[in-house]
Amino acid sequence: MSTLTEVASGYQAGRTLPLRVELVRQLKRRRTLVMGAILAALPFVLLIAFAIGGEPDGGGDRITLMDTATASGANFAAVNLFVSAGFLLVIPVALFCGDTVAAEAGWSSLRYLLAAPVPRARLLWSKLVVGLGLSLAAMILLPVVALAVGTAAYGWGPLEIPTGGSLEPGTAAQRLLVVVAYIFVSQLVTAGLAFWLSTKTDAPLGAVGGAVGLTIVGNVLDAVTALGDWRHFLPAHWQFAWADAVQPTPEWSGMIQGVAVSVTYAVVLFALAFRGFARKDVVS
Repeated sequence: MSTLTEVASGYQAGRTLPLRVELVRQLKRRRTLVMGAILAALPFVLLIAFAIGGEPDGGGDRITLMDTATASGANFAAVNLFVSAGFLLVIPVALFCGDTVAAEAGWSSLRYLLAAPVPRARLLWSKLVVGLGLSLAAMILLPVVALAVGTAAYGWGPLEIPTGGSLEPGTAAQRLLVVVAYIFVSQLVTAGLAFWLSTKTDAPLGAVGGAVGLTIVGNVLDAVTALGDWRHFLPAHWQFAWADAVQPTPEWSGMIQGVAVSVTYAVVLFALAFRGFARKDVVS
């Protein structure tokens, strides 16, 4: 009995499942390495596509961001974010946040973690922080590699704006950081969906696929113009508001509304995940 008392008195819930331990576990997983390789390879794929097909041409009177892809390394990085923000960057967020808890349940190791004992809130908090951290790292990896590849191929220069004007390289780099931050915040809804589903199922694919599927449904609904102003309540409606940040005079109103919508949905979904998991009968 004295041994049990000593263990109980020295027990500190805050020291169970340290973030560094969970981070190392997730970094060593094959899906993390594969996802990182795919994101790092995308700039090279676009570079080869432009080399084979020639410089991008919109084929019309309207000049788009894609038409300026080869103007400089900054433009190339911006185009990589443009083509990937709508779908490709959704996948690592859903994967890192949706696979984490469900995978433990699928491996039948979740109950052993809780018996360690790791408090349920502590377990979810550690996995959520690491999942979001890896998601942010994925979003930083893509433009960093694209900027390096684009600079090597097209030179270090100002970011040419399709509507006219340009941003000096230093200013362009700062604006791209703002863009990455906004894309990350806008993807918090997908992260919340994936994380909530991960606490509800023992199938990682179900959590990841469900989050991606619901995100796609949001994009489809945003395309239904008959919904009118109701679309303003959809996170997908504001996903490209970051384009206002790469203007000579940035416009923040759209991004502010997008952040407000995304954070609201995300907070609700994260709260549902913690509340549901606290009451869940864990048997796997």
